[in-house]
Amino acid sequence: MKPYRIQLERLRAAVVPTMPSGVEPTDAEVVARFAAGAWTVLPEPGDGAVGVARELVGDVRALELLVEGAAAATWADELADAEAARAVAAGVERWRSRLEAERILAAFTQGAAFGQVLLTRADPSWPASIDDLGPHAPAGLWVRGDPAMLERCERSAALVGSRASSGYGELVTGQLAAGLVDRGFAVVSGGAYGIDGTAHRAAMAAGGTTVAVLAGGLDRFYPAGHDELLHRVAAAGCVIAEAPSGVPPTRWRFLARNRLIAALASATVVVEAGSRSGSINTAGHAAALGRPLGAVPGPVTSGASTGCHRLLRDYGATVIERAEHIVELVDGPGDEQLAIGGLSSDELRVLDALSARAARDIDELAVRTGMARSEVVACVSLLELGGRAIERGHGWVKVAT
Repeated sequence: MKPYRIQLERLRAAVVPTMPSGVEPTDAEVVARFAAGAWTVLPEPGDGAVGVARELVGDVRALELLVEGAAAATWADELADAEAARAVAAGVERWRSRLEAERILAAFTQGAAFGQVLLTRADPSWPASIDDLGPHAPAGLWVRGDPAMLERCERSAALVGSRASSGYGELVTGQLAAGLVDRGFAVVSGGAYGIDGTAHRAAMAAGGTTVAVLAGGLDRFYPAGHDELLHRVAAAGCVIAEAPSGVPPTRWRFLARNRLIAALASATVVVEAGSRSGSINTAGHAAALGRPLGAVPGPVTSGASTGCHRLLRDYGATVIERAEHIVELVDGPGDEQLAIGGLSSDELRVLDALSARAARDIDELAVRTGMARSEVVACVSLLELGGRAIERGHGWVKVAT
């Protein structure tokens, strides 16, 4: 305990309330968790030099060396890697400015005050996909809600896009989120206005799991206008951040946050985005990680679609029109994706339920097909685009072929 200059009793009092397990931890476990928490405080998110130091000597030893003011030569001996030693030497200068016991302890006490849990690699609910970030992976994740919900992200999709979303973007987002939930997927997004918020709301409305990844500390949800929404997300799923309480979101931290969204989800889909949208940055992280990437096409006359069209044109993103396409991104083609006469199985069910003479409304079609109303809406829209159905009065009819 000497390197921390903090009494063990005080460490335990700060750390234990933020642990996900009710089991009394050993002294070594308390120290290890304190070190992981410290490494969420000292560097900025995504600092690769921290990741290198932690990987080579471990969280605890790296913190000991920093606290002891170890010389560059000592770091080099410990790391046994000349290139890593140079990167860490530069990092030490950055981390020392925040090296204060009270600052680190405050992350734990404030976290506990707001019902947060610090999740580390030692915990069963730690999402292993985050480790694909390599040295840029966080030492821990601060969580509000049920950390076990992160286990459901093993089968998930990130739905991201513009804050200034259009009615079209929100409609498509709602349909995709509901369809994903129906297929057992969790929905990941960033909690922002526009597409993100719509994705969270639609997933919860469909009774599914949703995870919001924020750029600042979880003591104050951002944006403030989504405070109520993010409390609902925390109650139904969880809200996570690598930044501890008291850290405000900044432009840089939003960009760093995007790598967590891309790593956490099985696939990333940009629903609607202008050329300068931050969701394009998320797509870049997904591509760098080798994650499947999709984009929803939009009107060529809309600036809100230029980012998506660029991903489709220049970066090999897959065209996404409905939830089945996202499932196919993750799982590969299956029975649900096998087209019959150019139609998906859901579209075929709706087409069979239509009459060529009597108009049938959405509610009647939902009853006849046994599908969710939102799925029927999506299918009749696609059938209309394909010239197989037409709206008549207050319902839809089949077009004779």
